[in-house]
Amino acid sequence: MAAPDRRSRGPGDGTRVTDQPAPIRVAIVDDHPVVREGTAALLDAQAGLRVVGTASSIEEASSLLDPSAVDVLLLDIRLGSDSGLALLGGDEPRPAIVVLTAYDYPQYVAAALRLGASGFVVKTAPVAELVDAIRRAAAGGLAFGRRPDAAAASLTPREREIVGLVVDGRSNDEVGAALGITTKTVEGHLRRLFDRLGVQSRTELAIRALREGWLEVP
Repeated sequence: MAAPDRRSRGPGDGTRVTDQPAPIRVAIVDDHPVVREGTAALLDAQAGLRVVGTASSIEEASSLLDPSAVDVLLLDIRLGSDSGLALLGGDEPRPAIVVLTAYDYPQYVAAALRLGASGFVVKTAPVAELVDAIRRAAAGGLAFGRRPDAAAASLTPREREIVGLVVDGRSNDEVGAALGITTKTVEGHLRRLFDRLGVQSRTELAIRALREGWLEVP
């Protein structure tokens, strides 16, 4: 999809005088019509941006993944029962993707960054922050005003499993049985977690995990 010719022309003979930079072509994937249409109207009012398409689902979004037609794709994480993160990753060429979501969870930031998103913006952010993220992404940069929680990022896969089971209220014996390890091994993992994270008990560990979003959100 080619951008329209917006070059200035001379006053009589049609001679080109100056070239205006092509607008950044933006597409929006969001399953809430009011949010989708409102965001499109806001961005269309910004100099140098042009909304070229919208979609409400993963299936509809497939038509917006051509980097020759779209420069930046704004992607909501929750699209009905699907996850917008499914559009990230892979080897196929695609536009720069900026995650635009109401869910300000550290694990979402971590997943977006790991899967190759160019930015992460919450829907409550000022319009200027969103526009800046779009411009950065279009220029090949990154726009992550939020970072994954350091404690969550430091957990090994096994530690993450143990913390998840502790949050579920499982005893050390039950954690061991669920993971196929001994109770003593579970106690060793917990002891190292307590020392490294500065917590004093299983309850404090579970509270921190929930409050700071260490675990995957469905």
